[in-house]
Amino acid sequence: MMNSRIAPTDRMCTILTGDYMLLLMLSRFGISLGFGEKTVQEVCSEAGVDTDTFLAVANFSIGGQDAAAPYVERISVRTLIAYLENTHNYFLNFLLPQIRRKLLAAIDTVAGGKVAFLILRFFDEYQAEVRKHMAGEENRTFPYVRELLEGRQPQGYSIEVYSRGHAAVERKLGELKSIIIKYYKGGSDANQLLSALGDIFLCEIDLHQHEQMEDHLFIPAVERLESKVVSGEAVPDNASPKPKEEALSEREKDIVRCIVRGMTNKEVAEALFISVNTVLTHRKNIARKLSIHSVAGLTIYAIAGGLVSLDEVKM
Repeated sequence: MMNSRIAPTDRMCTILTGDYMLLLMLSRFGISLGFGEKTVQEVCSEAGVDTDTFLAVANFSIGGQDAAAPYVERISVRTLIAYLENTHNYFLNFLLPQIRRKLLAAIDTVAGGKVAFLILRFFDEYQAEVRKHMAGEENRTFPYVRELLEGRQPQGYSIEVYSRGHAAVERKLGELKSIIIKYYKGGSDANQLLSALGDIFLCEIDLHQHEQMEDHLFIPAVERLESKVVSGEAVPDNASPKPKEEALSEREKDIVRCIVRGMTNKEVAEALFISVNTVLTHRKNIARKLSIHSVAGLTIYAIAGGLVSLDEVKM
């Protein structure tokens, strides 16, 4: 685990090598890989993610409250809600279903007898509990906070109500681990079972950290927001909208096609009957519009956007 605090001027690629949880954090903020040597601030800015919120979450992940302290007061609640919603989606639609599939593949319900069935039933009950817990946040807490962001405080609810009922939903995973390790004796595939157990361990750590962030980042941020609304203060939120990708012109698309086919600037100029300087100018504009500065990145963009087919690309 990293010990030093992450700063906005640190290279994003450097900090990601220090902690597994930081990799998971990226997708939850809607940030894609492939950012080269850019700093945290540059990557966040290009992705439309509030940098202070990213740094609060990242530093909390690696060092707890003390590491996150410089950024906590500047958290964008709007950005943090989006992060939490993406985290819910990861658990409910990816990780937990994946663990269940691995358990089904690993556990022999014949040789394992009643214990095997109990393990699956226990996991299903746990999964339903997590879904209910997160649905409560999605259906009541987050809409309430979005009302606060508009300067309105709905009656009959507060973040204190949410915090009182904020149970630790990850506890049952510890029980499930113990049941499998101590009591399951079926003739299962050992590698499959160990893989499922590994995912359960990681899920337990991830869920615990998720709840800690809600307790120590989200709830205090909403409490500050409530105070501002009650006192009639303006409710600023420093989340910036994600910049819209500027469309390429037809000429720029032609140049992208040439580049990903392996043509040099001189060859592009000759093919399109323009000067090399014009090609270079177009390439600068393309890089600015797409925030893509490598041929490999342009190649992915061109294939994904249907500008070229895979067999046209020079690998």
